[in-house]
Amino acid sequence: MLPSHFYNAYIFDLDGTVYLGEALLPTAKETISRLRELGKRTLFLSNNPTHTRESYSQKLTRLGLPTPVADILNSSLVMVDFLKTHCPTARLFVLGEEPLLNDLRLAGFELVDNAGSTDAVIASFDRTFVYHKLQVAFDAIRAGARFYATNADRYCPVPGGGEPDAASIIAAIEACTNVSCETIVGKPSRYTIDAVLNLVQLPASECMMTGDRLETDIKMGLNAGMSTALALTGATTEAMLALSDIKPNYVLRQLSDLLPPAA
Repeated sequence: MLPSHFYNAYIFDLDGTVYLGEALLPTAKETISRLRELGKRTLFLSNNPTHTRESYSQKLTRLGLPTPVADILNSSLVMVDFLKTHCPTARLFVLGEEPLLNDLRLAGFELVDNAGSTDAVIASFDRTFVYHKLQVAFDAIRAGARFYATNADRYCPVPGGGEPDAASIIAAIEACTNVSCETIVGKPSRYTIDAVLNLVQLPASECMMTGDRLETDIKMGLNAGMSTALALTGATTEAMLALSDIKPNYVLRQLSDLLPPAA
């Protein structure tokens, strides 16, 4: 079954849903452009903190979908908001890449590189991960530091395969410390749901969440009370969907399936 009517806001995942690598996925440009022509709000939501909102804006614009920074939300921004609320003066040891580090610095947080000065360990998608980082996280958490994460994606889709994502960093820390991550702020968490609804300023029932992952995109949308559409263009196959307890409202073979027939 495919959508029979329009929604007032459409929230799109990025990697594996709108684009893969440096190319838009088939029909993405036409579909999103059509929704915008009809006056529908289009937002982009990513768990990937290895890019800033500004760089996501630049990439979408470069690929043919001009998008203001205000229409982009990522797990870095959600993490900043979470930390400002729950531990605004915390000194952070971050297992992450420069875009996340920069967002945290700009928000006024002090970043440290030794366990003795660490109030909270932040785990993230980190392609610069080395043993030293694991050692500092281990020592800090064993000494009482809090343990948070931006997201828990197992891998990030890229052309030809994928890259191990934040779940692998979280698992490494949990394995050696025997301490579970306290809070993961990215999809499908309530923190990201609240951030999205605050941005769109619409009831969840008027929103459509579209993404390629059942355990993040679709689960978040369902938990929020949004309609959900699974795009079979990234991490999830039909076989995986058949075996999952998480069931989207709609299943898309390409993004243009979002548009009702009358469109």
